[in-house]
Amino acid sequence: MSQIVHSVTGDQVIEEADGALELRLFRVMIISVISAVVISAALAPWRVTFGLMLGGGLSLLNYYWLRTSVSAIFNIDHAVDRPRVRISRYFLRYLLVGIVVFAANELRLGSLAATIAGLCAFVPALFVEASRLFYFAIFHREESH
Repeated sequence: MSQIVHSVTGDQVIEEADGALELRLFRVMIISVISAVVISAALAPWRVTFGLMLGGGLSLLNYYWLRTSVSAIFNIDHAVDRPRVRISRYFLRYLLVGIVVFAANELRLGSLAATIAGLCAFVPALFVEASRLFYFAIFHREESH
């Protein structure tokens, strides 16, 4: 037991830079979309590849819009300014994504299932981040208290 690092004080907990988590998630989303499109281009019909590309692009765009909207909301000084971000922007974002997916499906440009799979690019990013945190918590004992 004398070989185990005493981490109760929390002195060895490393502070992350602001936005590091969001940047890692966005990078892994980009990598997962590119990987899916490359593999699909080699193995699947072109409609599946286009659907993955369309859904992945919309997923990246949606994540970026969400991140900038939320940061704009939290950076407003409520004593001076009124929040200008309304709930309609959130609905407009989803409406735009829905219209693009509907149009691509009606024009038979891409597979609907592949487009929905591309829209789920956030899921692999969450699994990679959870695995990263699990690794650091178990093997490097860097959990926070």
